[in-house]
Amino acid sequence: MIESSPLPGSIGLTSIAGAVGLGIRVGQWLNGGGFTEFEHAFLVLPDGQLLEAEPGGARIAGLDEYAGRHVEYVAPAGLTDGQRAAICAAALRYVGVGYSAAEYFAIAAHRFHLPVPGLRRHISDSRRMICSQLVDQCYQDAGVHLFQDGRWPGYVTPGDLWQLLGRGEQR
Repeated sequence: MIESSPLPGSIGLTSIAGAVGLGIRVGQWLNGGGFTEFEHAFLVLPDGQLLEAEPGGARIAGLDEYAGRHVEYVAPAGLTDGQRAAICAAALRYVGVGYSAAEYFAIAAHRFHLPVPGLRRHISDSRRMICSQLVDQCYQDAGVHLFQDGRWPGYVTPGDLWQLLGRGEQR
């Protein structure tokens, strides 16, 4: 469900300019998600803050960093205040968690059924995560499972979040 304004526990989806954004867009396409306008996901926290995965590690920043940019805020329909609080509490445990662009290649390897030993364990490992994995993990830790399609934990891109919540297509 698209929200008109960000609430704690909401997911922010935005684009990334330049070669990095193009690389993510291609990675999402290779993963079967098609092309979407969103290559980055972050989690809205209370008091105008957010949690996002960055190359230097997951960090808390001000929501104002995205002022003037196109951001869609989404969340599952019916998300309660208690669930939102639990999602935000879970998020605080991930500050500093490493980032790895290689996660896109691991996700693509799963999509193409490549026989990579330990792939499932690698994708679900919460010691390094891309932005969408971080958001999904915070939801899972709070007991809110976004995807009901039997996918592996961590098998999620920003485009998957948009397909599920922005366009309202439950998977």
